[in-house]
Formats: sequence, structure tokens, C-alpha cells
Amino acid sequence: MPARVDAPGPGRARRVCCPAVKHTLSVLVENKPGVLSRVAGLFTRRGYNIDSLAVSPTEEPHTSRMTITVDASRFPVEQITKQLDKLVNVIKIRDMDPENMVSRELALMKVAADARTRSEVIQLVEIFEARIIDVTPESLTIQVTGESDELVNFEQLLRPFGLIELVKTGVVALGRGASAT
Repeated sequence: MPARVDAPGPGRARRVCCPAVKHTLSVLVENKPGVLSRVAGLFTRRGYNIDSLAVSPTEEPHTSRMTITVDASRFPVEQITKQLDKLVNVIKIRDMDPENMVSRELALMKVAADARTRSEVIQLVEIFEARIIDVTPESLTIQVTGESDELVNFEQLLRPFGLIELVKTGVVALGRGASAT
């Protein structure tokens, strides 16, 4: 169901009634120049927003897999997949079932950590099974891998120490079981 938006009036703010509906799409495409641009262009032309995008070659050198996370509260995911399916270079699209997929995201986070706070930050790194990959007298750079909500939780816990920089890869996902995604 598309989100209902109440029209703003005097003294009323615009509000959306429905929460975000995240979908993870696994899109198998031809591994050719310009394919990413065509897919991104489709999203732009249709007004769809990409929350996360990861692309890499697959086990077959002539194909790449795009893992696209979208918010389907404004546009039904079926509308998005039908538009993607019209692109010539798209081979296969799968709307991943959260219960039947394995997904991960990687983040690098640089956090302020002086002698006074360093041990607390290191405790969080251990709890989240992250890794410290760079150390300076004033900061730690941390690599953490997990599901998106785990990374968000870790980020929120680090913010009070002073989050200096953050970069994420975007979600990558595969279906559970022996069959190909």
C-alpha cells in the first residue's frame, strides 16, 4: 500500500502515515560497461530512492550481481521490479525474503579515542566482534561487519566518543540454501 500523505494546512505539518518498507533486490545483470548507469538512471527517472547499492562480478565472469536496498513505502516493489525487468541488460531479479537470505554490510568508522576513553571503545569493539585496523594517539579506525541494524547500533554507541568519519559498503545478500539466488 502506498504511503498516505496528509496535505499540510495552516499550522499543520506534512506527515507520512506509513513506516518505511525495506526490500532487498538481487539483480543479476550482464557485466558490461554502462549497465550500472542505466539502472541508476531508471531509479532517477522514476523517482525511486536507492538506500543501498553494491555491485560486483559473480562466479560467472560475464555477469554481475547488484544488491539494491529500496524503501517501498512510496512505490510498490512490484512496480520497481517491473521497470528493472524492462532493461535489456537485466537477466534476473529477485525480491529477497528477509527470512530466507543472509545479508551483511561492512563499515569503517574512525572514532576519537584518547587515553581516557580508549578502553571503553575497545570494549565495544570486542562486544560487536569488530576489528581495530588503525591506531593513532587520538583515534581508532574500526572495521565492523554485520547486518545493517547491528552496524547502526554500533554507530550509535560510538557517537558519544566522537565519530570522526564513517563509510559503509552497502548491503550484500544471498539466498539461504544450496540453490543460486
